[in-house]
Formats: sequence, structure tokens, C-alpha cells
Amino acid sequence: MPTYTGISSEAFRHPLDRQAEQALRNLPGFDLIARKFVEFVYERPQLVYLMGNSIQVGPRQYSTIYQIFRECVRDLDIYPEPALFVSQDAQVNSYALGQENPYIVINTGLLDLLNEAEIRAVLAHELGHIKCGHTILIQMAMWAMGAASALGELTFGIGNFVSQALIYAFFEWRRKAELTADRAALLVMDDLNPVMLTMMKLSGGSIKYANECSLQEFIRQSENYQALDEDGLNQVYKFLMYNGAQGMMLSHPFPVERLHYLREWAVSAEYQQIRQGNYPRSSASGSVNVSVETAASEAENLRRQVEELQQEINRMKKSE
Repeated sequence: MPTYTGISSEAFRHPLDRQAEQALRNLPGFDLIARKFVEFVYERPQLVYLMGNSIQVGPRQYSTIYQIFRECVRDLDIYPEPALFVSQDAQVNSYALGQENPYIVINTGLLDLLNEAEIRAVLAHELGHIKCGHTILIQMAMWAMGAASALGELTFGIGNFVSQALIYAFFEWRRKAELTADRAALLVMDDLNPVMLTMMKLSGGSIKYANECSLQEFIRQSENYQALDEDGLNQVYKFLMYNGAQGMMLSHPFPVERLHYLREWAVSAEYQQIRQGNYPRSSASGSVNVSVETAASEAENLRRQVEELQQEINRMKKSE
């Protein structure tokens, strides 16, 4: 497995991730959400909960998983080493949170479904979130949306500032951040197939019928999904499905869409340059340099999409 000593997250960050974050930060109310989050939310209770209700992975606990994890930490040049926990949960899931003390949680359902190469891909994906500093924004999004929906204007004074556009922007950014984390997984694996197999299994994998699933068929499904965009109405349906038409906002892109983006990057000159050791090194600030004009443009584009979504929802209600 390759090791990317000193690599900056900007070397592999997806441009859609970067643009969506800048659009989010540019929206009214974001700064207040950030201040209130820092004021009222702390990482220590979450870590205490995990210490009390899950297994912390280490040299003598899930030693195989720990060795894989340490290699991924080394390959992405992450320091200090985040904590890793295994939670007793049949849901096939994993996540990364925390800023000062970042950590990753993987469910037993995921460990039972995936082989070791695929588990490596998942761990590299979650470490990609940590490497890029995604975890603080993910936590902020979870807190802001939960607080606003539970208590409205009484919630730490943020109710009036959690606008519809801001909620959409948080979800839009979260989906785009996954594309960056997928790139981190590919860098660590240096092989597209196990990453794609992981996506297929997360979509609908079965231990019992694993021999009846074909990665090539899943790739073909991804291509057919992209071809749906030839019909403009399908693009509207996709937008609605991502943004609440099914009763909830989606925090991740559809796996077939993630597959499409990752396959494109795997044959790009940018990816080949990184593999050859030609990549930006980490800077002290780690900041993203995007012009004010670009940020404003992205924010305006997001506002326009929100307005179009609301118009489509209203049209659908009238036709019922």
C-alpha cells in the first residue's frame, strides 16, 4: 500500500466539496451557528459515552482491525492517531466525528458484512473525513438541524437563523464531502475494485448471497443511472429525492453516483500525479483559498436551487 508522507488534504479534495463548503459558510446565519456550536457542544460527553458503551480498538482489542487502521493512518499521514471504536449495531454503518479528539465508530454489522480489504477502504474513507477537517462541520450540521427542529426559536437563540437555505446547504455540503472521502479510500487502497465492492455491499450486500452479486453489473447500473439525466425530468426527480421528497434529506450521494465520480478520478492525471508522489504538502493553516466571487456565486446558485425545489414541491401539491 502506498504512503503519502506530508500530503495535504487539498491534494485530493473534490472541487464540489470545496465549492459546497464555501457556499455554506457564505450563507446568512452560518457564523452564528458556528459560535453557538462552540459555546454549547463539547466532544468529551460523546467520548465518555463511547468509552462506556462500545469497544475501543487497540493492540489487544480487535487487533487485526487495529493493524489495518494504523496502516491507513500512516498512509494518509494523519497525526495524532484518532481513536477507533466498534459499536454493537447490526446497521451497516460507520462515521467519523470530533475535532480536538477525532474518532471513528464502525458498527459490528459492517464488520460482519465486509472482508478485510473492504474494511480497509471504509477506514480510509472515514480517515479522509478527519484529514480534511470535515468532522467539525458534520457535527455542527447535526446539532443545528436537530436543535432547530426540536425547539425552534427557543434553541440557544438560533431558531430564526436556521433558514431553509442553510439546512439545504448543510446537506449539500455533506453529500459532496463524501466524494472527497471516497478519494482518500482509493489513495490508500491503490485499487479501485475493493472500493467499488464496498459501495456495492453497502447498497444491498448479503453474506448469504454474496456469490450472486456482480461488480460489473453494479458498474453497469451506475452507468445506466447516469444516463437517466438525458431526460431533464429525471434530473428534477433526483434533486427532489436528495432534498426531502421522500420525507427526509439524504446525507450521502447514492452509491452508484459515488462510483461514477470515483471511476472518473481513477483515470485522471491528477490521481496519477499523486500516486507518483507529486502532490501538495500540508501547510500550517490548511485553509482553502477560494475567492469571494466564487463563494458568492456558489451561494447564489444554491439559493436558486432551493427556490426551484420549493416551486416544484408546490406544483406537485397542486396536482394532487
